Amino acid sequence: MPMSKVYNLTVTISNHFDTDVLACALGNEKRKVITVVLIYLLSYILQYILKPLSQPPIVADILVGMFLGNLPYSRDAFDPQALRTIASIAEFGIICYAFVLALEMDPSVILQSPTPDSKMAYAGMTSSFFLSFSTTLFLQYYSTRRSISSTIILSSILCCTSSHILTRLITNLKIGNSDIGKLIHAAGIHTDMISILIMCFGYLLFPPSFDMHDYFLKIPKTLTMGSALLLQSMFTADVSPMFLNWVNNKYPTGKLIDGPHLVISIALMVMACYASPFYGYNSLLSAFMAGLFLPSKGRITKWTVAKLNYLLTTIYYPILLFWIGINVSITKLELNNWGVWGRFFVLTANTVFGKVVGAIFGGTILGFHWKESTDIGLLLSAKGHFHLFLTTGLSVNKLMTPTSSFMLIVAIFLSIALIPSIVQQIIKRARERAPTHPRKLQFLDPSIEHQVMVGLHGLYNVPATINFVEISSGTPDPGITVYATDMIELTEQIASTLVYHGDTVNVTDKDVTDMREEITARLQSYADEKVGGITLKRMLALSTFGNMAQDMCILAEDLRAQLLILPFHKIQREDGTLEALQAAFRYVNRKVLRIAPCTVGILVDRGFGMVRDISTSVGSFHIAVIFIGGKDDRESLAFGSWIVKHQGVKLTVIRFLLDESTDDDNDGPKSNSSWNVAAQEAETKLDDEYFADFYERHIAVGHVTYREKHLANSYETYTTLQSLKEAQYKLIIVGRGKRGNSVLTAGLNDWQQYPELGPIGDVLSGSDFSSSISVLIVQQHCFKGGLADMDDDFSMM
Repeated sequence: MPMSKVYNLTVTISNHFDTDVLACALGNEKRKVITVVLIYLLSYILQYILKPLSQPPIVADILVGMFLGNLPYSRDAFDPQALRTIASIAEFGIICYAFVLALEMDPSVILQSPTPDSKMAYAGMTSSFFLSFSTTLFLQYYSTRRSISSTIILSSILCCTSSHILTRLITNLKIGNSDIGKLIHAAGIHTDMISILIMCFGYLLFPPSFDMHDYFLKIPKTLTMGSALLLQSMFTADVSPMFLNWVNNKYPTGKLIDGPHLVISIALMVMACYASPFYGYNSLLSAFMAGLFLPSKGRITKWTVAKLNYLLTTIYYPILLFWIGINVSITKLELNNWGVWGRFFVLTANTVFGKVVGAIFGGTILGFHWKESTDIGLLLSAKGHFHLFLTTGLSVNKLMTPTSSFMLIVAIFLSIALIPSIVQQIIKRARERAPTHPRKLQFLDPSIEHQVMVGLHGLYNVPATINFVEISSGTPDPGITVYATDMIELTEQIASTLVYHGDTVNVTDKDVTDMREEITARLQSYADEKVGGITLKRMLALSTFGNMAQDMCILAEDLRAQLLILPFHKIQREDGTLEALQAAFRYVNRKVLRIAPCTVGILVDRGFGMVRDISTSVGSFHIAVIFIGGKDDRESLAFGSWIVKHQGVKLTVIRFLLDESTDDDNDGPKSNSSWNVAAQEAETKLDDEYFADFYERHIAVGHVTYREKHLANSYETYTTLQSLKEAQYKLIIVGRGKRGNSVLTAGLNDWQQYPELGPIGDVLSGSDFSSSISVLIVQQHCFKGGLADMDDDFSMM
């Protein structure tokens, strides 16, 4: 063959080879990008799906990481160099995690006298560590080689607690303010700090490369690392606070920190974290030690914690779990070996049993019930990102078999996923022991101060708000606290005027500020005229209409309001008709009724705010309460007990009773499958008992006028309601519904224009009713999970 043809053939083959390599490389890069997008996308989707189950984000991250890490499409796309990059990202993220975790801890508690939470932490840690150490020391199937260091690390992992995950969960599940929640929070932090400190000192004495044969030859290196760590800790504890406190004092809250000072502060923290690693010490543990001795208070620390936590949750955690999924390959598992399942059982037992035994022992000393002690032990066995990273690190460094590493990850996953069910058991027992129902007006102690939150859409709601507060104020002792809350839509124009000062936000929009100042002036003028008994506080709910209902409910829960009053979305015009200025408020009201943490009232104002001199007159303001039956009607009657104490209120209770002597089938059957006879009889019994008590306390002594209406069907109910417009009532209070299959209201449901007002409220608010009678529709607090009708600071220890 001529040389020219050989040359051409060689070039052709070379070009094809380069093209194939390039195409393969481009394909891998595309798969990497798709994999990274899937990591975050699937994590967010799964977090949203698991949110109703109260599962923390780490559960979704573990599932997605293990799935994509073992999926050939995504796994094979990462070559060794790419895997090293991901490993570096994961390691940097866990170093930041350890630093932030330590920043939020106070090492001085170690030197203080033992408290109940520290005793529970020490008891659970000690029993769990020795159980794990003794088990894994004699069962060397977990490690690839016999090593005391790997045994210590494994035992430390099993006796640890992930305090940040535990704290977040008990807070989200509404037990953080209870006595058991506070104890678990403090014990979790104590366990986390002590167990990681054991690892820090254990790394000096028994490093991963520990070998008894040449141990004494490595003593100089150990002393060097220990000296470097000591100097780093002394510098962090003594020198760094001087500069950081100077910066904190120079830039108080609301004043922007200069760039150079912020950069120097961060550089100081980084230097404190990476001083000892230059002498061979572990970077992760060094960052924890530095964070432990840095000031835990101040703007610099808060800023650092906030920014790092944001980066960890949004970027690092999903990547970390993907790195774990890649390194823990399911294809390498020996699941057909019974010894593997035996090891899994031992690991799970060590994770849970040791903590429970220690918690029961400590609880017995402190006088706790064994059930609560068991729950504390189960919750303190929860692990997190730090322990998952250490477990994978043992496998990567050949200190643990891949199967054992996978089994430990499963045990850690279960310790996290089972927390919500354990908390629900705590809530269930606490609810059974709760003697009262403070979230319902019906069960309120009359001797305690009333807490009422009133929403305002604008200046036009102020007169009705003042009159409502007036009739609800009762006597100066115990009095009433009113949280007047402006419900303002967050528009782009208002958002552009917001000024942020640290964790606070100020609204500078002139229209909003002028309106709020005018509302405050009018309300404060009324409060100043009162002799006493009324405490006025101003609140703001600034959000989009989509989020306003949730923000109002969160605010009501934080304020521990017993009653939330919302204005109807329509206001009365001069001709007496109702007009909607902002129809979106109807959506807000309807959503609040579904998720409210307390009793809710919707006030339809038709001249209620125009009434004058309620406080000075005697019995001139006529109010009627319509009682048919059901939870909401009992709640409206309970509110009647509030207002009857006012000297200017003349209260009349009108009870609608079914005339059983009339045989009228026009409204259909009197019961159906959705409301059985037994349930209706039980509800009727509750109505009769509560009404009898109200009758004895108020009607029998002449404080309240009583009338009865015997009706046969919903048509007679409608005509009776229409006849009330000729009466002299200024306000009619009714329950929204929940009356079962009441014959007296069954037909009215088909006529409702505004279902959020209920059948009776809808009739009284209709255009063919009186234009001078206002209506208050009351819905009793109906809990759908969590602590039911208890305060979140319940006590059960």
